[in-house]
Amino acid sequence: MTDMNSTCDYFNIDALLSDENKLIRQSIRDFVTTEIKPVIDHAAQHHEGIPNLMLKLGALGALGPYIPVEYGGAGLDHIAYGIIMQELEAGDSAIRSAASVQSSLVMYPIFTFGSEEQKKQYLPKLASGEYIGSFGLTEPNHGSDPAAMETRLLKKDGQYILNGAKMWITNAPICDIAIVWARDEQDKIRGCIVERGMDGFSTPETLNKWSLRASKTGELIFQNVAIPAENILPEVNSLRGPFSCLNSARYGISWGAIGAAIDCYQTAVKYALEREQFGKPIASYQLQQKKLAEFLTEITKAQLLSWRLGVLKNEGKATPAQISMAKRNNVHMALEIARESRQILGAMGIVGDFPMMRHMMNLESVITYEGTHDIHLLITGNDITGISAF
Repeated sequence: MTDMNSTCDYFNIDALLSDENKLIRQSIRDFVTTEIKPVIDHAAQHHEGIPNLMLKLGALGALGPYIPVEYGGAGLDHIAYGIIMQELEAGDSAIRSAASVQSSLVMYPIFTFGSEEQKKQYLPKLASGEYIGSFGLTEPNHGSDPAAMETRLLKKDGQYILNGAKMWITNAPICDIAIVWARDEQDKIRGCIVERGMDGFSTPETLNKWSLRASKTGELIFQNVAIPAENILPEVNSLRGPFSCLNSARYGISWGAIGAAIDCYQTAVKYALEREQFGKPIASYQLQQKKLAEFLTEITKAQLLSWRLGVLKNEGKATPAQISMAKRNNVHMALEIARESRQILGAMGIVGDFPMMRHMMNLESVITYEGTHDIHLLITGNDITGISAF
């Protein structure tokens, strides 16, 4: 038996990583092992968040890691960002989601489309975890069709009045600020920074979830919320704004899903080698070996896909269609491994002592949010044919 079961690196992808990448991976892995895995089952079972999670992630440098140091980020490349997402999601998708939203959906748009004053005011506090951010795009009536959004941002007396609602928003109940996308008088898509405490802004929590239970989800509701002109993101007035944020987040998800898959795979290997039936370990039976071999093959393919995508992102060459393909493939891969690895553990696979059911339920959300499984397939189809099917 090879020793790659501990690292899950069948094609020696470590040789493609820098020493800095490996140090970052070990740092995040140690954090997940000591701070997340011992408490995550309790948090998920009781529908509770991890106390002080964002401050802990900020201290690690896991929030906005590719944001320049001058704005509080770590100034890392996109491979490093991917590795961080992978290790966090090995702990739980809710942990990666919190970091992903903060980094790609809140810090990224402020850095990319914000004014210098906005960058200096918000980014350092978001990077440290002192501020928690959320991202308002999805609406009750418009999920996969954000172009049909109904939320309105209308100019009045030197400021803007925001009305509407957003739904299925990670961190909404606990956010200090929200990046919200709305239509203006010219029907252009504008981004604005909404702050906790603004009159007419509320964030009711979404309860009774079977998925991402260690993460707070809610709504963003705006009833004549007065937005100062200085809170409008000045450098974007189209769907290019939210879509570019989603591309960054989807890239991180492609790596994150690998972490969940590896956690399930390694658990299944260990269990199969220890569990005896009919006088020998179940790992000796053909059907179990078939599952394990397929798991490792699919993980390896996903690793190579995300690594190459990271190289392209570092070079500024990654396309939205390439990101869609990686997100769709890798999340589907992870969900299938969670399901099949649960079977290897039999009845033990459904209890919280093992991570399979928790990962499986989480990944049911991940395969839907930030572009559903089917929509990403149609994005690839559109890229192949030049014909939009939606």
